[in-house]
Amino acid sequence: MCGICGVVSLENKSVNVDIVKGMVDILEHRGPDDSGYLFFHTGARHNPQICFYLNLTDQKFRDYNQTLSTIQSNEVQKELHEHDYDLFLGFRRLAILDLSSAGHQPFSDLSRNIWLVFNGEIYNYQQIRDELKTLRHRFKSNCDTEVIVYSYVEWGIDCVSKFNGMFAFAIYNNFKKKLYLVRDRCGIKPLYWTYKNGNIIFASEIKSILVYLNWAFDIDYQSLMEYFTFQNFLHNKTLYKDIHILEPGTYLEVDLITKKFHSYKYWDFNFFSYIDFSLKKQKVIDYLYDVLQETIKRQLISDVEVGSYLSGGIDTGLVVYFASKLYKPGPLKTFTIGFDTTTASGLELNFDERKIAEYMSYLFRTEHYEMVLKARDMERCIEKLVYHLEEPRVGQSYPNFYASKLASKFVKVVLSGVGGDELFGGYTWRYLSFQNSKSIQQFINNYYSYWQRVLTNQDLLKIFDSIADESTLSYIYESFLSVFGDMLELKGKKIDYQTMLLLSFYFECKTFLHGLLVVEDKISMAHSIEERVPLLDNEVIDLAVKISPYLKVEQFSDELVDENLLVHSPKKLKGKYILRLLADKLIGSKVSRLRKQGFSAPDGSWFKGDSINFIRRVLLNKNARIYNFANKKCVEQLIEEHITGKKNRRLLIWSLLYFEYWLKIYCKL
Repeated sequence: MCGICGVVSLENKSVNVDIVKGMVDILEHRGPDDSGYLFFHTGARHNPQICFYLNLTDQKFRDYNQTLSTIQSNEVQKELHEHDYDLFLGFRRLAILDLSSAGHQPFSDLSRNIWLVFNGEIYNYQQIRDELKTLRHRFKSNCDTEVIVYSYVEWGIDCVSKFNGMFAFAIYNNFKKKLYLVRDRCGIKPLYWTYKNGNIIFASEIKSILVYLNWAFDIDYQSLMEYFTFQNFLHNKTLYKDIHILEPGTYLEVDLITKKFHSYKYWDFNFFSYIDFSLKKQKVIDYLYDVLQETIKRQLISDVEVGSYLSGGIDTGLVVYFASKLYKPGPLKTFTIGFDTTTASGLELNFDERKIAEYMSYLFRTEHYEMVLKARDMERCIEKLVYHLEEPRVGQSYPNFYASKLASKFVKVVLSGVGGDELFGGYTWRYLSFQNSKSIQQFINNYYSYWQRVLTNQDLLKIFDSIADESTLSYIYESFLSVFGDMLELKGKKIDYQTMLLLSFYFECKTFLHGLLVVEDKISMAHSIEERVPLLDNEVIDLAVKISPYLKVEQFSDELVDENLLVHSPKKLKGKYILRLLADKLIGSKVSRLRKQGFSAPDGSWFKGDSINFIRRVLLNKNARIYNFANKKCVEQLIEEHITGKKNRRLLIWSLLYFEYWLKIYCKL
């Protein structure tokens, strides 16, 4: 797990060698254990036969990489400024596998013509390594980085289809003068890129790109309006105009000779083509048991200590069930965030899941740690949180920030349960939004209305009257529609219940899940720990898409409770039905029959109680930066609706808070 960055010049000017170290340094939290720098004169702009490079480390890690020169040395600085370099690759390392210097990056093959910077883990690297050995490849390390390099040497860019893991990497082929930027199937590890002034600039985090751009950027107003509609970005755009996130399951090919670049999709979720209705309930439970056991065994591979999050839900419950049995160093350390609900009310009284987490810790005999959050903890961390997240995404993510902070005190790798809801039908309150739809068009209209999580179209135009109009609403709607791609060719025709479920599973995996993964990566890496998501293992996904949707959502609840709280009626709990049956067998009904709720603080109560002075000080301040974009009177009216209890506006209040701090940190208006 690491931080990567790089620049490739497609024009005749050199990479700015005085700036790139800053790109690497700003990623230090992602990799405090090592750093590396590759400067390459590829010959692509002049004479392809004349190539040379400098492979360097940092003075801080000189003793760790004794064969490499340091970027600070006078001789190296002279060399850097006497020649021009059209390719730079930078790296910060969080050492997880093979802690020796053999895992140093940028990493090359023996010919020094194939170079890689890689962030992530390839869980099946040992099997691929064995296959490559039979093809006469030899290895000098025991890390997955080297396996990627020789997989590419053997199979080209198609090697990505062999990898079971989470990854974002850049690999340069000097023979073909091509650079590839690659992201894993689900988008567990982020990779951002932009094309500016003849340069392709990329990094694990946006702030690294901004260093190279001297922090100059424009706000993408379409993306801003998309966020204040969905509390997310649905595709590859960000708040930073022209800075994109590489979409999951995609690679970008950059040809240094032709100066052209193009992205290619190599994988996507497919809930429609592989359903196997012959898989009955008991057989699916048996398959799930076997696949989860093998997956978690595979994802426990590490040369540093591994722990796990443990909420009160069945997803982390199942992960910890298997991990606690399979983790050989033992006992497994587990971590829970609880909430002080003294001033909470209504459904938020149930948001503290410590009791059930403690019960599971007792069952699994884990070494358990907890942290209890109070209202003011949000105020204490929001500035750091916004800095590390860089762009707003789904939900109030500060509890996750504290969860990572807690885990980082004890382990370097932590397992989580992300992905279970999206793959196995956990969001039953969302499915209620379209249950009575009779056509594709009606389904889209109902589902679109539900996903306006923050502001309706009408409220959006009122609040952001200076930057939003009808064309903005058209863009947002088309952005929503385009997530489904060609699956909506039956638009206007009748639609059955199963199709609606499958469309919603696909949409959630493509959008909501992706947003969660970006948040989880940034938050965990802010505390220099690696978060693994075994429920998104290739084999788990391959099984999940085969399972009938009726084994995931057996039956709808009759009643829709406040959807803003992400909680549904406790009367009928049929979401994630097949996972509940497995949990009932392995953990017991005390866990399997609990109602589903999101990992959320009681902000609905806190925002009109303990945090009300903070809300007023930040958002109702006439000098607040958000009022360069938003109508102050309209904002005040909507916040007042929340304070008086007229309507739950917690998502809007959080989104406004985030935007205000983002403007303060990144725009400095």
